Amino acid sequence: MLIVIGYVVVIGMVLGGYMMTGGELGALYQPSEIIIIGGAGVGAFIVGNNGKAIKATLKAMPLLFRRSKYTKIMYMELLSLLYRLMMKSRQQGVFSLEGDIENPQESEIFASYPQILADKVMLEFMVDYLRLIISDNMNSHEIEALMDEEIETFEHESSVPADSLAAMGDSLPAFGIVAAVMGVVHALASADRPAAELGELIAHAMVGTFLGILMAYGFISPLANVLRQKSSEAIKMMQCIKVTLLSNLNGYAPPIAVEFGRKTLYSTERPSFNELDERVRIAKKPDNQNNTDIGNS
Repeated sequence: MLIVIGYVVVIGMVLGGYMMTGGELGALYQPSEIIIIGGAGVGAFIVGNNGKAIKATLKAMPLLFRRSKYTKIMYMELLSLLYRLMMKSRQQGVFSLEGDIENPQESEIFASYPQILADKVMLEFMVDYLRLIISDNMNSHEIEALMDEEIETFEHESSVPADSLAAMGDSLPAFGIVAAVMGVVHALASADRPAAELGELIAHAMVGTFLGILMAYGFISPLANVLRQKSSEAIKMMQCIKVTLLSNLNGYAPPIAVEFGRKTLYSTERPSFNELDERVRIAKKPDNQNNTDIGNS
């Protein structure tokens, strides 16, 4: 929704300012210039990316128009889930988690947190490292190093769509110049026309430069920034899981471990100490009562 509002503001301010100077909107309507700039930009995008990057970019486009799922509520679910898993491990032994990890969809604990179950990437990340912790064949430093590697790989992969769009946006002003030069060439080839017609052709040619810059910095490049922001939110989720699990693995009690995880979150989504403490209290209740309370909250 914000993207649509932003586009409306860009168009309204640019065209409004142009009309305030006495300009006519009809002069800006140059389909040929749009075809040259847009078509060349898409072509450069195809040339500059492999099939994986193109597929990832197309797959990421719908995410631009969706609200972020990484909200305070989801982080509360995550920390509460981790707390319950760590408490079960401490009370019943680490091997008691095998059933929950092998089939999270059938686990009573995981079933209480539908947002986490719906996020396949985060669920897999969490379950994989819980499985490694249960194996007892790796120390905390080895697991931390492996987590860092996976997070770095995820960060690199998730940055591909943003980098591709940014490169495409950077190319549009240059293609705008190409369109303008081609328009000027056409105008000079028509030098035998009256001065009024010749001036109109040159004005149409200059629209190409305007459109290239506007399309780049008003429409395409901002999308790349939005994708980077969404990627950083997913990475922050992984870092929260990492810090919480490693804290518990290093001997900290579950309430302290989830507090460590809480501290890694962005301040805009980070639950307060009291909010997290209240959720942890709910998680301490018997499973049947716990499920009811969490569903109502």
